[in-house]
Amino acid sequence: MENLKKQVGIKAAEFVKSGMIVGLGTGSTAAFFVEELGRRVREEKLEIIGVTTSNVTSEQAKALGIPLRSIDEVDHVDLTVDGADEIDAQLNGIKGGGAALLMEKIVATYSKDYIWIVDESKLSEKLGSFMVPVEVIPYGAEQIFRKFEAAGYAPTWRLTDTAEKLLTDMHHWIIDLHISKISEPEELARTLDLTVGVVEHGLFNNMVKKVIVAGADGIKIIEK
Repeated sequence: MENLKKQVGIKAAEFVKSGMIVGLGTGSTAAFFVEELGRRVREEKLEIIGVTTSNVTSEQAKALGIPLRSIDEVDHVDLTVDGADEIDAQLNGIKGGGAALLMEKIVATYSKDYIWIVDESKLSEKLGSFMVPVEVIPYGAEQIFRKFEAAGYAPTWRLTDTAEKLLTDMHHWIIDLHISKISEPEELARTLDLTVGVVEHGLFNNMVKKVIVAGADGIKIIEK
């Protein structure tokens, strides 16, 4: 599995050219992409600016010598490469298993091009095998939780190892929704968008046109 993740990370780095502003994703697969960019910066004198999607990725990129700017210090992002937790046949996806969904979605929104890198286990006909993370402000969060319970979304709090509510990089909490089959992801996204106190959710609908997938038969690129 580790080898598959590395293969797609290296493949995605081929789409990066000197002069680009690049969104650097978060998670175990995206980390291989960032690692390969660091190698290219060091060995090939690749000239890029990175915009990161989490504190963890910022630390990795700094250690590799990739120059960084915040999303507010650039006027656009040329290409963002990130992992995904689940992708359906229409290339809608669920992200946020690493609790970085808010920053990931902001960077993706301001990107001209957006690529996901995954292994084939992340592909589904319909979304639902992975939980949908919902980032909420702490004030009123218990009310939101009860609302999700009443809607049948089977919510759980995202907790730390010490059973405290996990605090995101943006100082919010996460409620994970366990919905076994999401036949209308856009409708669910609208419902969550209209819920007061919800900052962002992990449904990334109609955002990518290209997914690089590693599997038993090698690497394939799925395009919308």
